[in-house]
Amino acid sequence: MTAEESTFWETSFWEAMMGRDSRMDGFFFYAVVSTGVYCRPSCPSRRPRRANVVFFRERDAAERAGFRPCLRCKPDAPMGAHPHAELVSRVCRYIESNPDAPLTLGALGRRLGVSPFHLQRTFKSLTGITPRAYVDACRLEIMKSGLRRGDSVTRAMVDAGYSSSSRLYESSASQLGMAPRQYRNGASGVVIRYAVVESALGKLLVAGTEKGVCAIRFGETRAALEKTLRGEFAQARLEYDPPALEAWTKRLRDHLAGNPAQPDLPLDIQATAFQRLVWEHLRSIPRGETESYSEVARLVGRPKAARAVARACASNPVALAIPCHRVVREDGGPGGYRWGLTRKQRLIEMETQPQ
Repeated sequence: MTAEESTFWETSFWEAMMGRDSRMDGFFFYAVVSTGVYCRPSCPSRRPRRANVVFFRERDAAERAGFRPCLRCKPDAPMGAHPHAELVSRVCRYIESNPDAPLTLGALGRRLGVSPFHLQRTFKSLTGITPRAYVDACRLEIMKSGLRRGDSVTRAMVDAGYSSSSRLYESSASQLGMAPRQYRNGASGVVIRYAVVESALGKLLVAGTEKGVCAIRFGETRAALEKTLRGEFAQARLEYDPPALEAWTKRLRDHLAGNPAQPDLPLDIQATAFQRLVWEHLRSIPRGETESYSEVARLVGRPKAARAVARACASNPVALAIPCHRVVREDGGPGGYRWGLTRKQRLIEMETQPQ
């Protein structure tokens, strides 16, 4: 797994970029899709919209993707990186390349020739997280990639270095997106931007924080969609801002118009460990295929939890990004769907038609 392929760092990178944190120069680069330019984190240029930013751990990767160096911060020129940036990069690369190796502080310290105390303090001071948190995040990302390839949960779990399903649940529970307490408080203090657009299945609301999408839902009218959004995030500051969400809404509309690629969007959603396990499995179901609730339960390692799977599908807050419409009843009937059975049947029909 490369750092460019993982979404784990995006929140930390975004915060460092917004703060023009020179400590992160050389550790990552950001590129702006609308200008075609890539920069170092400390660049003094005006901050772009989140939807227009992509991150790279290596400048060569940014250039291979077609971005040119910024003329202000000159990211292609020799730079005085933070003295510990190279150590932290080495730690990250070793963790990414050895998910099934012993990855305790002691083992990492011996491998890299530093004391566990120095490693812990240095890593956290530069990145804001502990090496243990990064190990867990990498393993979860590897497992998600395995599920999307079609691996079984057991195979994906073993490949990611989990010693047991309980270890998986413990790790994933700490990476839930929006904090559960914050979610329960109606997203108090959170700025949520949203847009309502026309789609092939009616009006589509897309809402998101600076971390990612927090709601995707279908409805009949803009007023009704806005009412449900306010009901769910009663304490948030809601801002109607279609331009800010244009990149996300375009991916979703293109998907509904026939683009077979799964809309891969950053998500900021609250979930239990079981919900996250089910939702990640749903994202691995290929377009044009369906599974029953009991099949999903068996494939996530909880064969007696078909009803819990159904509840996880019903509580999915982001239509299409997590394709819960691909789960049906044992007899082939559509089952339930949060946004209406007619839409569910049309989605299944659209996805089974030859491209």
